[in-house]
Amino acid sequence: MLKGITVKLINVVDVDRDEFNAPIYEEVEIYVDNVLVQPATAQEIIDSQNLYGRKVVYNIAIPKGDKHEWENQYVEFFGERFHVFTPAVEGIENMIPLEWNKKYQVERYE
Repeated sequence: MLKGITVKLINVVDVDRDEFNAPIYEEVEIYVDNVLVQPATAQEIIDSQNLYGRKVVYNIAIPKGDKHEWENQYVEFFGERFHVFTPAVEGIENMIPLEWNKKYQVERYE
């Protein structure tokens, strides 16, 4: 049986304003089980650099039914931190036979 790993999704949330009316952000950590992680292919790396000016490192597949915000957020797995920089590529949930229906690309975040 195919099974993904648990990743830490880090949502950056606007929680308040400072005295100059600039937003104050807080990181909220959420653990998501059964996320597939796949290294990016050479062609995907080239395409992401041409389209977004960023270097994709991994593709992540999100389980069906997940309602978390992933785009422009951070994830941690394999002991490293990554930035989700692409919009979701999403299939019709009941038309896909496996447990995942969304795919994102992530870049290394240092």
